[in-house]
Amino acid sequence: MARPNNARYSASHEWATLEDGLLTLGITDHAIEALGDIVFIDLPDAGRELERGESTIEIESVKAVGEVYAPVSGTIEAVNDGLGDDPAPLVSDPFGAGWLVKIRVSDDAGFGEMIDLDAYETLLTSAEE
Repeated sequence: MARPNNARYSASHEWATLEDGLLTLGITDHAIEALGDIVFIDLPDAGRELERGESTIEIESVKAVGEVYAPVSGTIEAVNDGLGDDPAPLVSDPFGAGWLVKIRVSDDAGFGEMIDLDAYETLLTSAEE
């Protein structure tokens, strides 16, 4: 699966894009593979205020429970509600239809600290060694 070059990535396997102050947040294909069969996604409500580093979403699988952390401070503007009923788009298209939330950013410092695609893929390669 091709990872987008315009996204930024975290060591905890979140991805994000930022356009006109609106950050789209999801998890990477690597995170999905590590979790295994996803059985439940606990999504937050739109309008929720977030602080950078705060646990925002919980994803449960047959193997584990994973948390998704906010890379920025802001307000959740949109939630991909359909994933709560059917997580298939998250698995089949994590960088497109499988986005999790969109955050109206109040402080984007955390986005600048995320890594680019080359650094993320280097991180994955070094973790495998």
